[in-house]
Amino acid sequence: MKKYIGKYVVVRTVSAGVHVGVVEELDRDICVLTQARRIWSWEGAFTLSEISKNGLATSSKLSVFVDDIYLTGVIEVIPCTGAAQTILTIGIDPYVP
Repeated sequence: MKKYIGKYVVVRTVSAGVHVGVVEELDRDICVLTQARRIWSWEGAFTLSEISKNGLATSSKLSVFVDDIYLTGVIEVIPCTGAAQTILTIGIDPYVP
């Protein structure tokens, strides 16, 4: 699990949804992300694996950034490509209802 530390990833949890960010800590089903955002809904990708490779359409809904988030019930951690990270960090503005 140490190989994920410092990497930008997509994280799926049991009940907190899908998040993206940089892994600070990862231990079994607990993950701490920094520079994190919640993906509320997405377009332009069918699976989380596609999001990790290609990012999302700009019509997707992502939250504002939070400095850090402590996630429990982690069931999937997928490292992102540089291209996906760019789209997820600067290519999509935070959703405002």
